[in-house]
Amino acid sequence: MNTILLSNLYLAPIDYYISLGQSENVLIEQHDHFEKQTYRNRCRILTSNGPMDLVVPIFRPKEKCPTKDILISYREKWQQTHWRAIESAYNSSPFFEYYKEDFEPFFTQKINYLIDLNNGLMETVLQLIHLPVNYQLTDTYKKKEEVVSQGIEDLRKVFHPKQDNKTDIKSYYQVFDQKFGFQGGLSIIDLLFNLGPEALIYLKR
Repeated sequence: MNTILLSNLYLAPIDYYISLGQSENVLIEQHDHFEKQTYRNRCRILTSNGPMDLVVPIFRPKEKCPTKDILISYREKWQQTHWRAIESAYNSSPFFEYYKEDFEPFFTQKINYLIDLNNGLMETVLQLIHLPVNYQLTDTYKKKEEVVSQGIEDLRKVFHPKQDNKTDIKSYYQVFDQKFGFQGGLSIIDLLFNLGPEALIYLKR
């Protein structure tokens, strides 16, 4: 049985969910030190002005802090900003109206920990796509030698805004594709709002 090890991400890229769907067992790291400028607290959507990053502001209780202890900052109205951007970008997509009530509570209700926000959104996406995934959070930090000895595929560094992802993303309908051409590296919500129930077929092909 193959097992993969992933980082905990905010509305993760489509590649991430392809990996989830292809694996029998999934471990999600929650004890790694939080890194800036990663998908841990940001996602990328496609707007009328092109790709846009949405960043969740965070607060570290201490300098070196594991992902599981990262707090969300509410000094700025990031929830309102994110939801307005998502609504503006996908309001004309085929399935936004169908799914928006499932996502809107995450942008109106206060959630203290980043990992709870990320996990809640991931579980919502998996349920809507009908993608069964056997996943669990790590009990301790998974060191490289432990990962190798257990035959686990380490994908913690694969999905990153500054790196080309390894998965070959195939094109699908996007709201602004006539304006910008097909855009890869986008959040799973881009696929869900544009393809709806067919998102599962896309992820499995």
